[in-house]
Amino acid sequence: MEFTAGSRVDHPKYGEGIVSKVNITSYEIFFERAGKMEISKSFSDMSLLEQGQETAEGISSGLSLYEIEKVLSFVLDKYGAIQENTPIADKWKGGSIILQPAKHELKPKEIPIEVFFHKIVMLRDRLRVLEQNINSHPVLSEEDKINLQAYITRIYGSLTTFNVLFNDKDHYFKGTSGS
Repeated sequence: MEFTAGSRVDHPKYGEGIVSKVNITSYEIFFERAGKMEISKSFSDMSLLEQGQETAEGISSGLSLYEIEKVLSFVLDKYGAIQENTPIADKWKGGSIILQPAKHELKPKEIPIEVFFHKIVMLRDRLRVLEQNINSHPVLSEEDKINLQAYITRIYGSLTTFNVLFNDKDHYFKGTSGS
């Protein structure tokens, strides 16, 4: 089955999504849970929920470009797919982390600090998405949500050591004492 831009689809792994672009061999789809994905047209396990009405401009009729952007921004932000710019503190730019084994005959490992920082930011962003998914989960009890949230807060507390890397205190990890 061919999908058009604006079609709502259901993927067995990624859930509901909206087709944003139709390529020669694939679809570009924004999924609520997984963000932007490119899915091959040969993938047959995806089902159509609502056919989009594509116009000559490639935009689903009935919605303006502004309205589509607003909806996509809301969905992507809600599920953590829009990442804010998180700058590293100036003093660390161009630096590196050296992991020196206790046995000096073993070679140390050097990692550019920007690479390490990017992984820390991705970890923080994924924890935020996990929090959102827990808080909006339809089956978990309130007690389960509170217990899982407390565990995530303790994880944040374990990561406060890395706050020295952030340029802005608004981006810091905060544990129980910081909440």
